[in-house]
Amino acid sequence: MGIGIKKINDYTWEVSRSGDMLVPARIYTDAKGIKELTCELDKKGPGTFTPALTQVINVATLPGITRASLAMADIHPGYGFAIGGVGAFDMDSGVISVAGVGFDINCGVRVLKTPFVKKDIEEKKIKLADRLFRDVPCGIGSKGRLELNEKEINKLLKKGAAYMVSHGYGTERDLEYTEENGRVEGADPGAVSQRAKQRQFKQVGTLGSGNHYLEVQYIEEIFDAEAAAAYGLYEGQVLISIHCGSRALGHQIGTDYLKKLEAASRKYAIPIKERELVCAPIHSPEGQQYLSAVNAGINCAFANRHVISHLARKAVSTIMGIDTEEMELLYDVAHNTCKVETHEVEGESKELLVHRKGATRAFGPGRIEVPEAYRQIGQPLLVGGSMGTASYILRGTETGMKECFGSAVHGAGRALSRMKAKKRWRGTEVIKELLERGIIIRARSQPGVAEEAPGAYKDVDRVVDIMHRAGVNEKVARLRPIACIKG
Repeated sequence: MGIGIKKINDYTWEVSRSGDMLVPARIYTDAKGIKELTCELDKKGPGTFTPALTQVINVATLPGITRASLAMADIHPGYGFAIGGVGAFDMDSGVISVAGVGFDINCGVRVLKTPFVKKDIEEKKIKLADRLFRDVPCGIGSKGRLELNEKEINKLLKKGAAYMVSHGYGTERDLEYTEENGRVEGADPGAVSQRAKQRQFKQVGTLGSGNHYLEVQYIEEIFDAEAAAAYGLYEGQVLISIHCGSRALGHQIGTDYLKKLEAASRKYAIPIKERELVCAPIHSPEGQQYLSAVNAGINCAFANRHVISHLARKAVSTIMGIDTEEMELLYDVAHNTCKVETHEVEGESKELLVHRKGATRAFGPGRIEVPEAYRQIGQPLLVGGSMGTASYILRGTETGMKECFGSAVHGAGRALSRMKAKKRWRGTEVIKELLERGIIIRARSQPGVAEEAPGAYKDVDRVVDIMHRAGVNEKVARLRPIACIKG
């Protein structure tokens, strides 16, 4: 398949508008990444995904898309939208798409700061890992200590993390340092099916499986001393990182609305390049209902991470003998969302519906949405690694605001499918190899560990470096794992 790709600079590439495309497709990567993406175009066969580059181009054909269809450096094939894809849509002429959000609504990362450095916990790290594994429910179908009824779930879907604070989990300060203060407006529990709610009755405060994790980390290197000081970070500091989302409720919302928006695409005569790109006009009844359901899923995930951080604090407190209040929240960021945001377009301030599929909000300096303590620096970005590799803390920039609607990478990005990873590695071998490197793994599923083997992911250092050199995100600190809890 011949696609003309223009080099803007060493870390920015563009497919010019042609055919059905309404805007260009812009990809943040390097020469090696472009070669990998173009080679993927020739792969065919049963069960193969649509190539990621084709997906970025397909998104550029959707009605109302603004400026460009974007792909971050962790790009890889997804359903409809590439993972790492960003699309912003005009509120009047644009659409809302299930593929632009995904099935794990608001799968995000929350990081807690501790008063310890790495050497402080060396002798207790096994006990700490065991306690976290015991106290934080994880794995497929895991059930939490909370058992909510429909009335309580409805309140949670509207109030988000604040609902859990009112029930004794976490603090008001945590809300200040959570994206959207842990709650988006416009959530309607009535837009969420009974089945989705029932699946969540016992899952609030659970980690789940797949690429979700709870990790004890330490700061290996500081790159931006000013930003690190503003964020309260220092070299050697131990952090607790939580990566998970809206669990079964979010997945069920995606499943339910895939069918509804498929019918809407036909109703409104919207041409669709790939089944999962089904969509509806933003202001249509179907579009508004889906947006309300997504907002409910976003709030559910904020509440879920909020409870997990409460459980993690208590576990660390028990093993290390400190008060839970000594572990402050650095920040909580969301992936897999679509949200109404104000951005500058051609010199004018404009409301847009920004879809971020496997991408993170990354607002730069001065934005009112960023906590006051961080506002001059920009929003912290929490970029996950893969058990044995680095994670990063980045910050939003002015360039990122202008070029990417304030967006960022969300992780390393998969290099191999889960199926291929399980064929290549055994979970027991991965755990043994990481233990030899001083990294403790606690997991419910050995095949799950194999799926998430470090080698199944792209080089996170390279991915982050691309975004940093492009000026879209800037490096603040690199983290290394000490212990990782997996489903």
